[in-house]
Amino acid sequence: MQHDKIVVGLDIGTTKICALVGRKNEFGKLEILGLGKAVSEGVVRGIVSNIDKTVDAIKKAIRQAEEQSGINIGVVNVGIAGQHIKSLQHNGSITRASAETEITQADVERLTSDMYRLVTPPGSQIIHVMPQDYKVDYEEGILDPVGMSGVRLEGNFHIITAQSTAINNVYKCVTKAGLEIDNLILEPLASSMSVLSDEEKEAGVALVDIGGGTTDLAIFKDGIIRHAAVLPFGGNIITTDIKQGCQVMQNQAEQLKVKFGKAIAEEASEYEIVSIPGLRDRAPKEISLKNLAYIIEARMEEIVELVYAEIQRLGFQDKLAAGIVMTGGGSQLQNLVQLTEYVTGLDTRIGYPNEHLGKSKIEAVKSPMYATTVGLVLAGYRSLDDRLAQRGYEEAEQQQQEQNYYVPAPEARPVAASQNPPAQAPTPAAEKPAKKSGAGDFFQKIINRTKDLLINDFDDKQY
Repeated sequence: MQHDKIVVGLDIGTTKICALVGRKNEFGKLEILGLGKAVSEGVVRGIVSNIDKTVDAIKKAIRQAEEQSGINIGVVNVGIAGQHIKSLQHNGSITRASAETEITQADVERLTSDMYRLVTPPGSQIIHVMPQDYKVDYEEGILDPVGMSGVRLEGNFHIITAQSTAINNVYKCVTKAGLEIDNLILEPLASSMSVLSDEEKEAGVALVDIGGGTTDLAIFKDGIIRHAAVLPFGGNIITTDIKQGCQVMQNQAEQLKVKFGKAIAEEASEYEIVSIPGLRDRAPKEISLKNLAYIIEARMEEIVELVYAEIQRLGFQDKLAAGIVMTGGGSQLQNLVQLTEYVTGLDTRIGYPNEHLGKSKIEAVKSPMYATTVGLVLAGYRSLDDRLAQRGYEEAEQQQQEQNYYVPAPEARPVAASQNPPAQAPTPAAEKPAKKSGAGDFFQKIINRTKDLLINDFDDKQY
């Protein structure tokens, strides 16, 4: 059962590397067993730039998760992001042998597998192939073709590619940390699994995950992902602007952003001032929260405008009935919802991964900053379910083939299973008595009668 299986998600982010150990309870909710977190110093804008520092951070996060959960971790589900992520649409088709037989799951899998053999630009490779809809003999709009009859099966697919060197670096870091990768998952997809509902995906929604180095975008409509993109801007660029604008240290700028930052300058008071400790033998520095809000608003508005420009480029600005869902560490900024609604004109809410979480001693995972990590664990469970379903399908198909080819011997059939008595075996031709004609019978009777007269006459004589 699922609550006997444990799945681990590993989020290799720009600001933090997080490991999460989860298990599903009897109600299907995710129970968090362990959480490990380490500062990420070897990742820049979602791409690994220093192997050794990233490996050390992964080991530290995994060690914390193991100590908290009491479980030895060997296999993880890893997320990938970065500006190198590309999204494209492609159409594929296969021709079946006969129109009389039904389309099986094996036909669908063969069509999907063909998509992984597409020619991609040099230095990139396919990481996800997601079906949109199918056509059977040119009949469009079919979501599940299994069971239908037809010769030509076509499919529209959403394909996501990533840079080969970025993928290899992620594998190298995880392998050097003594771990094995079960699934490599695009981070916007993982986040969508933890914070979006099926109704929102059906109505149309844009998920915006604001991380430390990147902002991930995933657009859903009619329950299907329509586009995915990664913008090379995140929360760190706001921190850098505060550092330069206020002339403070990097860690001080981060604390100012988290504790006092607001996305709308009009909401900040002109009379509130924060005192920052000065450097050695220097007086403390006073920062106006109004000026701080102006810096944050300018950069945050730019990020939101880039997201909305991507939505407009695809023509989805009037098709998102569920609006925008913002998540990630950067979404915790005050007044960000109001700013997003003002810039885009779309309804906006903050996405929390609470819907899929059960009771747990670790309450920190309910924060939007752990939405991707929770989604990686959920994606691991979905992959596990898909493999089990595929295995069951293959076993059932094999049994069906064995039944089609196996013909039982007559003696193996139980007599009691049939209501009619078994027919007697025909008598061999050699054992059948020869049929006699009427003339033969007449002469045979005369001979027999003559024998009897002779015998009687012989018996009557006396010697």
